[in-house]
Amino acid sequence: MNSENLLKQIDFIKEIDKIKYIQRRTKLFNSDRNENDAEHSWHLAMMAIVLSDYSDSEIDLLKVIKMVLIHDIVEIDAGDTFLYDQNKNHENTTEEMKCAERIFGMLPKKQAEEFLQIWIEFEEGNSNEAKFARSMDRLEPLLQNTSNNGGTWKEFAVKYQTVYNKKKVIKNGSTKLWEYAKNLLDDNVKKGILEK
Repeated sequence: MNSENLLKQIDFIKEIDKIKYIQRRTKLFNSDRNENDAEHSWHLAMMAIVLSDYSDSEIDLLKVIKMVLIHDIVEIDAGDTFLYDQNKNHENTTEEMKCAERIFGMLPKKQAEEFLQIWIEFEEGNSNEAKFARSMDRLEPLLQNTSNNGGTWKEFAVKYQTVYNKKKVIKNGSTKLWEYAKNLLDDNVKKGILEK
């Protein structure tokens, strides 16, 4: 065993503990407490395991789990960008790439390269695994906002079409889950939770 590699891995493990302090705008189910990035990532990993049968394509589930656990680690440096932020683009930025290179670069070279590639693959959203992982990432807050009577949609006056446009990424990974999500959005409109 390479003790230098072990020390790098332990340093990385200590560093990523900071993800527990990154607060998201979305609140926990039926709660007024904000979710943190660690809770979000764990929840997506469980969702991927439970809902993997709904992927439209064959997927490597372990890779999907790695993606959802890794995807927000860059927010330790970059902070969380709210999906409906009107001023800052939610898509991958040069800043986030620098964050990914710094944090994953703490690991031994082979692991650092693997983690960086997995993160890039998730961000690009082209592989079957990335499409399904991104479906999980967009479905979870939809379920949370529904459970919280509109949650961040109401708090930030986000309209139906904006939510629809952001959530339609779900269909790239699962038409069945997108059908469920669309029905849920329509129900939210009927109940007055989401404004058209």
